[in-house]
Amino acid sequence: MENELKAIVLAAGPGEEENNGSPYFKILEPLGGRKIIDYVIEMVLRFVTPDDLYIVVGYRREQVQTHLGNKFHYVTQEELLGTGHAVLQVAGQLSAYQGDLLILYGDTPLFRPASIRGMLNRHRLKEADLTLFTAIVSQPLPYGRIIRDANGRIMDIIEESEASSEVREIQELNIGAYVARAPAMFAALRQMEQNAHRGKLRLTDSVHQFIRSGKRVISYRSYDPDEILGINTPEDLKQAEFILQKRYFRPSHPASGSNIHFGTGGWRAIIGEGFTMRNVRRLCQALANQITRQNQESRGVLIGYDRRFLADRAATAAAEVFAGNNISVILLTEDAPTPLITYATATQHTALGLAFTASHNPPEWNGLKVFRGDGSLLLTEETDRIEAEANRLTASQVIRTDFDIALDAGIVRYADFTNDYVDAVESLVDMQVIRQAGLRVIIDPMYGVGQVTMDTLLTEGRCRVTTIHGRHDPLFGGRSPAPNFKALGTLISTIKEGRYDLGMATDGDADRIAIVDERGNYIHINDVLLLLYYYLHETKGLRGGVVRNLATTHLLDRLAAHFGETCYETPVGFKHIIAAMQQHNALLGGESSGGLTIRGHILGKDGILAAALIVEMLARTGLKISALLEQVYAITGRLYALEENTPATSEMKIIIPRKLREMQIERIGDYPVQGISHLDGTKFMLENDNWLLLRFSGTEPVLRIFAEADSPEKARELITWAKKLTGYD
Repeated sequence: MENELKAIVLAAGPGEEENNGSPYFKILEPLGGRKIIDYVIEMVLRFVTPDDLYIVVGYRREQVQTHLGNKFHYVTQEELLGTGHAVLQVAGQLSAYQGDLLILYGDTPLFRPASIRGMLNRHRLKEADLTLFTAIVSQPLPYGRIIRDANGRIMDIIEESEASSEVREIQELNIGAYVARAPAMFAALRQMEQNAHRGKLRLTDSVHQFIRSGKRVISYRSYDPDEILGINTPEDLKQAEFILQKRYFRPSHPASGSNIHFGTGGWRAIIGEGFTMRNVRRLCQALANQITRQNQESRGVLIGYDRRFLADRAATAAAEVFAGNNISVILLTEDAPTPLITYATATQHTALGLAFTASHNPPEWNGLKVFRGDGSLLLTEETDRIEAEANRLTASQVIRTDFDIALDAGIVRYADFTNDYVDAVESLVDMQVIRQAGLRVIIDPMYGVGQVTMDTLLTEGRCRVTTIHGRHDPLFGGRSPAPNFKALGTLISTIKEGRYDLGMATDGDADRIAIVDERGNYIHINDVLLLLYYYLHETKGLRGGVVRNLATTHLLDRLAAHFGETCYETPVGFKHIIAAMQQHNALLGGESSGGLTIRGHILGKDGILAAALIVEMLARTGLKISALLEQVYAITGRLYALEENTPATSEMKIIIPRKLREMQIERIGDYPVQGISHLDGTKFMLENDNWLLLRFSGTEPVLRIFAEADSPEKARELITWAKKLTGYD
């Protein structure tokens, strides 16, 4: 909270009239699931306590007070005689107050907290008596013009209705926020009230009175055109909704990246911007609060981390917060795969499991995955509540105990579950069959945490193992630890130069996998899923459907239908796959980005298990990957997948979905559209299981465009059409 600051929010006026002649009560209109005034109050409370906030009410005052609650001061403006008159109603309650006043309108929800902070800071540094919030715009808007003298000093504000054509050419506008010394403001308004014979007392008219009294008036300028909009009409409300949605989807930026936001794979942010120890502690305090409310303290939490920069430090900071809240902590002794952390969370029955990782994101990112006690990811409604609470917390509200004290007290203890986890994976595969095969395997953990468990598993299977990129490198060799074709050049060339049966790579936290066959051919994860479903169902005799997300091959649908089983489609996000697997008792669940799991294992994706199943498949069948694929293709036929990612601006994340929903698209090029789904992004279904999907990533600022078609050329054609439609080509 700021020193010597009180705030006034003007919420007495109804707004302009609607077409039917009735007032448009703007401040209680819905906006983004809340009311307009809620955004204003929320921002003001960043700078003052509830006891220092005065809300001037008039029109429908009972409704306003009922909505906002009784923790603020309410002052009634009996007659709506202008904004200056409204401010003057507070003077009696602040007669002895000598500090600054922040004055805002209840219908301006789009001001950024950083702008208000900048205005307050400039006001104090310049020792001003009055500071105005201004903007320079080129388009004509019905706002007051800032009048300056030849030296650039503010002299007055002239309202649009009173401006001459020459004044209307002025581009600097007053956009409706003020900081003023309270005694000077009240004195100016009283003087104006005495001199006024009739009419309304406007707050903007006080500027001239300040100047006449020899007071210093300055301005703070906004550079964001979206802040300018005040809401007076339903049309303004629609525009505000668009702006708020656009801001929500905007990627984190150093100036505004302090908030925590969960995507499809947990919380991820750039280190030093959003991913800071302050945010780690705030988020863990919110998680600790949830555990405390649910009386789950005795179950404790389990905390693990991968090899990313600051991941181990974040795990220690998290342990301190949970210990400070009397919640016991099991802290893993070393960096570990996310599947291991998921497994340990479930077997230890902790209230929550935490894995500090940003998975396959570039090296400058870090983050946190949070698991329930059964090892499944938190659902969206849970993460929404937690992130909202975390973002409200201040550093002073975080409770923590020094790590060494917590360790000595035993509320934090170290543990290692590597052997237990490896045993659990081995229980799901035929290790004896693997031992008899004598396979030559090369693994690429991509400088991540997959090496120890992968190497242990394969060595116990008597495989001849070669490891590349196994050392600890938080920069991941200078690229994203995502196991895609472009990142696996060394693995591919090593296989081609040597005699290997298989190459496998895991991503940074080892929950995803990629494979390369004996010829050095990269095998798309879609084909890996096909192979494993075929193997589990036909060779191992297991029964059940398969679950995929909507960006994953429809060949799984064909294969499931051949078996008399069902393929279930979900939105992107492995938590959706797990939920569908549990609902339908499915045998396998997977996604085209490299994650998969099977029934009876952890409730999350597991690159280590996937590796073990693939090795077992080769050992049991005695066939190479290429030969096995031919068997599957003989059943399913061929489809060819293509994916392209393009940078996503915040505007595109709003404009494109809206455009796709509004357009009547019946053909894509020469191909008729048979159906359109908005389950997650927009997916066009074409003939013969061909499809095109456009969706924005929940973990990175990109638009992902997927296509699957009868030929690579047709898939490229669909991608090109999508890029032209969205303005990327």
